[in-house]
Amino acid sequence: MRVAVVGSGPAGFYAADALLKSEDPQVEVDLIDRLPTPWGLVRLGVAPDHENIKAVSRAFEKTAAKPGFRFFGNVEVGSTVSHDDLLEVYDAVVYTVGAQTDRRLGIPGEDLPGSWAATEFVAWYNGHPDFQDRRFDLSCERVVVVGNGNVAIDCARMLALTPDELGPTDTTPEATDAINEAGVREILMLGRRGPVQAAFTPPELKELGELAGADVIVDAADLELDPASAHALEEDRERARRNYELLQEFAAREPEGKERRIVLRFLASPLALVGEDRVEGVEIVRNELVEEDGRLVARPTGETEVVPAGLVLRSVGYKGVPLPGVPFDERSGTMPNDRGRVDGAERTYAAGWIKRGPSGVIGTNKKDATETVELLLEDARAGKLVCVDSTLSLEALLDERGVTYVAYDGWQAIDAAERAAGEPLGRPRVKLTGWEQLLATGRRS
Repeated sequence: MRVAVVGSGPAGFYAADALLKSEDPQVEVDLIDRLPTPWGLVRLGVAPDHENIKAVSRAFEKTAAKPGFRFFGNVEVGSTVSHDDLLEVYDAVVYTVGAQTDRRLGIPGEDLPGSWAATEFVAWYNGHPDFQDRRFDLSCERVVVVGNGNVAIDCARMLALTPDELGPTDTTPEATDAINEAGVREILMLGRRGPVQAAFTPPELKELGELAGADVIVDAADLELDPASAHALEEDRERARRNYELLQEFAAREPEGKERRIVLRFLASPLALVGEDRVEGVEIVRNELVEEDGRLVARPTGETEVVPAGLVLRSVGYKGVPLPGVPFDERSGTMPNDRGRVDGAERTYAAGWIKRGPSGVIGTNKKDATETVELLLEDARAGKLVCVDSTLSLEALLDERGVTYVAYDGWQAIDAAERAAGEPLGRPRVKLTGWEQLLATGRRS
């Protein structure tokens, strides 16, 4: 069998690995990505100071070394090749394209200059070639981060890192200089609900309290719990209880007068971003928690204030985007599917965030991808996957269209060049961040 896996992040590699392990039938896998580089958010989403998390890429390298694996970078499904093209070349197609855009706040002023999706900020400091033209004004004294998940914490922490903390990371040189020279003195994180409902994880929260150059400020009054939240704390003793204990520790600390402050506020939502020609502040409303249909929701109290700010990072979730020719559910931002079989599409499967929505950690994708692959192999054994013309190939199709792709040895050339550039600086790598640089290096291999 020949299977195309579209998207080379964790879900894509886990799917490829599960397919390559199959003996009945034996499978060859072509991993396709629109970028010249693999690994998805492991390369371009994980915070640069979390090098230990990026170590999962070593497992992906083992998958790439297996017989039957090939990588096709710089190939975009929808423009370079179509979904129908893939169905002509492959017995099955698995989409693992993630959730590539951000959810919006839907409030006045959201599109003012100075208002950014956190996904753009993360992509910028991580060296994504599509986002290197962004210009974040870090001269302001206060940045507001809207959201209470790990991405929001990553943004806050990155803005608070000292030169010594940033130095040994693979943050791009441009972003490193901008953060080191920033005028930011306060990073205010807004959580719509209470501390018990916060989506961040204890390790991420704990790191905030270990920063060399930032005090973490929590108002003890924000930690007073309503009965429903107190009950929820008892129910979720692992994550919520540990988060709450850490927040109590922060609230009890005396600020040390460090250069920057990270302020965590709960039960607060932005009503509007205010300013004439750019963001100058955020109108915030205080919320209260009420039970609706068995769950706690935030309801505005009418108590409002305007907080001055020069930069707003919106971090309220990722959302999938549709691909031409493949079913898509706009409401959930996923491909409609039954455990990975895409509804209404022959020989088409999904894994990862485009299958289940943006939830879980990197490892969650392994179980998810394995479930999808098991169904695909079950369909193959049942004769449901129509054999294609084995004389067709993706290389021939790309050659015919004049598309030069980056193969896996091309990625290895990029990887080697980046590591070599980082070594004398004590960094794991200095990323190539321009399309021309990446393609030129990848094609020379």
